[in-house]
Amino acid sequence: MRTPKVPLEKFEQRRAELGEATLQTLAALGYARTSLREIAQNSAFSHGVLHYYFQDKTDLILCSVRQYKARCVTRYDGIVAQAQDAAGLRQAFLALLGDTLRDEAPLHRLWYDLRAQAMFEAAFRDDVAVIEASLEKMVWNVIARLAALAGATQGLPSPALAYATIDGLFQQALLKHLSGDATAIAALQHDVAALLARLLPGPAAAEPVESR
Repeated sequence: MRTPKVPLEKFEQRRAELGEATLQTLAALGYARTSLREIAQNSAFSHGVLHYYFQDKTDLILCSVRQYKARCVTRYDGIVAQAQDAAGLRQAFLALLGDTLRDEAPLHRLWYDLRAQAMFEAAFRDDVAVIEASLEKMVWNVIARLAALAGATQGLPSPALAYATIDGLFQQALLKHLSGDATAIAALQHDVAALLARLLPGPAAAEPVESR
């Protein structure tokens, strides 16, 4: 990256602001159709400003997605901390899964786009690995708390398996939702509920909730 002409702290702060401000545009365009010039044409910022703070579209996309996922990984902290029983936590988890699929679908699409590009672009791999690890931890925090509340401490899956399974269901539901399938959210909640029932039998195995 070029040596900033402004103090480093302010430079990084401005990068963060620009990354946040252009996130929706990035989510709408996707990786393949994104360039700094294209982002500038679809945002309130000039190409020169974006080019000053970011080396290229890879730099900007990584900055934006890191910030978005940093918020995502705290999404379930509140319900985990407040949970009094397994059934209540499970219901809250399913409801939030539905909410985020419905309300933030373009941003999740951008993440999956970036993760796929990491197969081809070495520049993405370290950041994708860090984000994946944080998402795995996020899911495991829910699973581990559910297990503790339900008294199901034996035979649990690994954190990697739990995350990969739920993430796979979420990605499939996202594609269906983006394709106009009105049942995608309810189906996701039903399938995750069925998965949790197999992993954590007992109080955690109630009927799935509808998306709010």
